[in-house]
Amino acid sequence: MAVVLRLQRIGKRTQPHYRIVAIEKSSGPHGEPLEVIGHYDPKAGKEKQKVAINAEKLGRWVKNGAKPSETVGSLIKRAQKAEKAAAQPAEKK
Repeated sequence: MAVVLRLQRIGKRTQPHYRIVAIEKSSGPHGEPLEVIGHYDPKAGKEKQKVAINAEKLGRWVKNGAKPSETVGSLIKRAQKAEKAAAQPAEKK
C-alpha cells in the first residue's frame, strides 16, 4: 500500500478549496482519504489563511513513508515559512 500526500478538490466551480490528504496512490481523485492533514484555500487574502497543515499528522505520515506530491511539498514549505514569519515579530517584542 503506497500512501501519498496530495490535494483533493472540494468546493464550488468558481470557489476552489482543497484538502491536503493522505490517500492510497491507486485511489482516484474522489477516493476516500485515509486522513485529512490540512487545507489550502488559494483565494484567501492572507498567507496564513491560505494554507493550514497539522504538523503532527504530517510528521507521522512522512515518518511512515508517505511521499508528498510536488504541489503539497511546496505548500508545506509555504506553511513553514508563514509560521516562522508569524513567530519572529513575537520574539522581537
